[in-house]
Amino acid sequence: MKPFVVNRHGRLVFPANFSPDLDFSVLDSVAAAEAVITRDFESKAPTGTDIAGRTYTRRFDLLRDLGQNLFWVNRWALTLYDKRPTRWRDLPRTREDVFLPTVTPWVDGAAKVEAVRAAWAGLPAGRHGEVEERLFALLFDVWAHRRHHATGLAAVKPTVSEFLDTPGALTFVLPELEPDYPVFSTTEIHDVAEPAPELEALSRWAMVLHNQYPWTRSRTELREADAIGDDDVVIAFHPRTREVAAFLDRVRHGAPLRTRPSRNTPTPAAPATPYPPVKIADQAVKPTIEALAIVRGEHVCENEDVVRNSSFSWSPMSAAEISTKTGIERRRYSEYDIGDLALAAADAALAHAGRRPEEIGAVLVATCTSDRLIPSMSTWLSGELGILQTHCSADIVAACAGLPYGLAEAIRQLQEVNRPVLLVCVEKFSDKIGAVRTSRMIFGDGAAALVVAPAAEGSAGDVEYVQTYASGPTAQVNSIIWPNPEFAGDITVYGPEVKALVARYLEQMITELDGLGVLDEIELIVPHQANRTMIVQLAEKAGLRADQLYFDIGDMGNVSAASIPIALFDAVRDGVIDEPTRVFAPGFGAGAVGGYAVLTVDPSIMAPEVVLPRVTGAVPAPRTPAAPAAPAAVAPTTSDDVRVAFGA
Repeated sequence: MKPFVVNRHGRLVFPANFSPDLDFSVLDSVAAAEAVITRDFESKAPTGTDIAGRTYTRRFDLLRDLGQNLFWVNRWALTLYDKRPTRWRDLPRTREDVFLPTVTPWVDGAAKVEAVRAAWAGLPAGRHGEVEERLFALLFDVWAHRRHHATGLAAVKPTVSEFLDTPGALTFVLPELEPDYPVFSTTEIHDVAEPAPELEALSRWAMVLHNQYPWTRSRTELREADAIGDDDVVIAFHPRTREVAAFLDRVRHGAPLRTRPSRNTPTPAAPATPYPPVKIADQAVKPTIEALAIVRGEHVCENEDVVRNSSFSWSPMSAAEISTKTGIERRRYSEYDIGDLALAAADAALAHAGRRPEEIGAVLVATCTSDRLIPSMSTWLSGELGILQTHCSADIVAACAGLPYGLAEAIRQLQEVNRPVLLVCVEKFSDKIGAVRTSRMIFGDGAAALVVAPAAEGSAGDVEYVQTYASGPTAQVNSIIWPNPEFAGDITVYGPEVKALVARYLEQMITELDGLGVLDEIELIVPHQANRTMIVQLAEKAGLRADQLYFDIGDMGNVSAASIPIALFDAVRDGVIDEPTRVFAPGFGAGAVGGYAVLTVDPSIMAPEVVLPRVTGAVPAPRTPAAPAAPAAVAPTTSDDVRVAFGA
């Protein structure tokens, strides 16, 4: 988990974007580590030669290039090692977990330093010239006093004994210890507040890079071992974490790589016969939706917040460009636990439906971001609600198809227990994104809860059809991954593959609905709120009109399983649904899952919105769950019933 923080100015801060924290426990080789580091630190970073040779017209561009270059220079120190200035006489000589970097002099460094100094002097100040000057002073102090060439830096540094055994090896040397050299605290870095989002991001970059060199940089020298005096100070490298220490131990001693069994991936084969949508009219128990309650994340994350937290691994992108690319202006984040969001929505839905916990026959939770496995979110929620027993409490991991999957399972449960089912769709992405820009632009936090009950005798209920799908080409199945070891365990989205699976499923859905003869009778389409730009393009290609589609993604972002029910709520709020309306609700996403529901949405089912207090570090007010209540009385089971159930 990599949660955001709220600084003293009330601004959102994403520490993972400027303080990299890679998971080395899942990497078995230097090559695997180098692939990650190259992508995150090197692919976007200019070299010193690049910077010296470029013609700059804006100060910001030069500052950004310096910051990205210096993160690349520190790519292994920031991810693997802590730097600890140590007197030569006190440095352990035989330990395998203390390292000395060997470096190559930056022979053309002076010319490149002067080129940057001259370039800066010739650039006009921007709107915030004083801030630019301060940032340049921080970055240039690091840049100008580099002593080494950065291209060939090794991930695994030599131990002290290896350094001593290498003729001509050079390392950093300082004349004395400076234990009180000023550095920026974590709080100071978080509490940065600059007048422009782009400069705020750069300010945090500069502070992190300054902290990598807590000594007077101008006094740094490169020396061989026999030129280091007992009282001279060297920069010893120590593993940052136990996972890093274990990784270094594995790769230094040639531990065998973990491998998967070899097999050929077959070409995906279509089903022997198509899976038809479930026609609810054929079901014995018809479903009606009694209530829909929602909870939004209490913090608004504007596109400007994303920009002011730009990671050094990102290409530059403005707030307006994020909006154009995704259709999102802002998304909602929560400091509450995902369970708190689910519970608040569930309480509100039950209250609006007028249902007591003991009346509920099943509790279903659709989520792909739960932070608990045992007990499952659904069983935990059942206990918190005061339900002594359900027929079924189960989590459904269907990502963005959470609503159609959840409705389909709720309808199956109705056939078995003929009692109301509580379906909760809930996601919390904000602490699972890290520094992955695509995910940070798109995902948000929120919850929705529905009470799905048996319809009155003779009623057709509210749901006409449900359909679910899963699987496809492996590239589509793996188009969204969490946790992704290649991205420090963060949620990652591979856009072209996602677009391919959405196009495949959307075409199939339209074909099915057309075949059922209901497509022309659909009054409103409320899709999973994935990416407005992409969905509109694909929908129009499939023959739908943009004006048939409802979106709230501009203000909510993508809340995966919760996105369709929250959008239904907002469609009522916005007056788009002001009477019972026939809705087509399709969803598709991670795992190459998909599905849809055709249902009638009555505005009366919407519960008053639950608004959680926006207080940093807040937790919900203490809530005493009701004493577990026995299920509502039903006719006793007879021995004949048992024989029938077991086919006797």
